[in-house]
Amino acid sequence: MAPRAAKPALPPVTVSESDGVRYLHLGSLWVQGAMRIAQPDRIELEYMQRMLAPLLWLPAEEVGRGRAVQLGLGAGTLTRFTRNRLRMPTTVVEINPLVVSACRAWFHLPAEDWRLKVVCMDAGRWLEHDAEPGSTRLLHVDLYDQEAAAPVIDTPEFYASCRRLLEDGGVMGVNLFGRDSSFARSAARIAEAFGADQVWRLRATAEGNTVVVAARGVAVPDREELQRRAEAIESLHAAYGLPARKWLRMVQPYTAR
Repeated sequence: MAPRAAKPALPPVTVSESDGVRYLHLGSLWVQGAMRIAQPDRIELEYMQRMLAPLLWLPAEEVGRGRAVQLGLGAGTLTRFTRNRLRMPTTVVEINPLVVSACRAWFHLPAEDWRLKVVCMDAGRWLEHDAEPGSTRLLHVDLYDQEAAAPVIDTPEFYASCRRLLEDGGVMGVNLFGRDSSFARSAARIAEAFGADQVWRLRATAEGNTVVVAARGVAVPDREELQRRAEAIESLHAAYGLPARKWLRMVQPYTAR
């Protein structure tokens, strides 16, 4: 019997600080997450703010209902927001135990309780074996390694599993970072899994992060209703720095390239 191939070593986790902001790194200079030390609840990185744009696809009275799931912990920004601010029962799946330890020590990751469950395993394996279909209202996917070249899991099957995880009316935000060809490939796979009419994109940030929103059976409201939702997000979460009205100006329906 041939020996099993060794699993690739997980990258080391380091923390840096500059101008009052604490950064998380995975064995490289690439930033995997950030937190302003004096305002730990404020969402520091622009792409991370845009990861909350899927809230626009939820009726204002339903924001905070249901379960939230994050695939990839980063610096715990979205986990703190859904668990602490939205008060949603939250499950976060992170493969690297050193990331979890760093978030507990340096990034205010809350202790586990009935509103927070931290699962240390591969996100694809969790979706395949442990996830409950139709159990999630708000899903975030941000899966990058130390190279930050493309998502570490990026197959049609993976995105189909993400869709199965969502309840009817549930929404997903995905961070896509990389070259245009990489983005086009990933976006096409998301559209294949969710249906092209249920996929939208925001403009790329200056750093090259493009957030894609995908939904399961969502009817998009008219512009006036979206404007009301954006104003509600900004009003309710002003301390978190969410420019929701700006998001409306940068959202585009998915179109194949």
